[in-house]
Amino acid sequence: MMNDLDQLAIENFREYLRIPSVHPDVNYDDCVTFVKNQAASLGLPVRVYHCFPNKPIVIVTWIGREPDLPSILLNGHMDVVPVFKEEWTHDPFGAVMDDNGDIYARGAQDMKSTSIQYLEAVRRLKMDNVTLRRTIHVSFVP
Repeated sequence: MMNDLDQLAIENFREYLRIPSVHPDVNYDDCVTFVKNQAASLGLPVRVYHCFPNKPIVIVTWIGREPDLPSILLNGHMDVVPVFKEEWTHDPFGAVMDDNGDIYARGAQDMKSTSIQYLEAVRRLKMDNVTLRRTIHVSFVP
């Protein structure tokens, strides 16, 4: 039986998967908005850096108890490889969940799942009033 946090994690994952951030001509605007909304839901600051035009780097930061210690960087990319819809049994951006709980979408394994896992782990730790010694940065890159 799924609890509310599990359900939220799945909803967040499916929302992220529905963003068609297809390489090579990616429009990252919806991904950036998604990450900003996730950061807000966690009560964490987020910064967007533009080292190259149209290729934002988004960083969510959770300050640790000892911010002078070296920080930890958890990284994931926002783009996905091209899609050939005729080879899919489900809409590649539908994030369809079947009766077994399997979710079908481009990016479900590489790499949007990992990025959501980072955010949901932080969510659970924060809800348990855990404060880590080190600062954690979760980056979302092109």
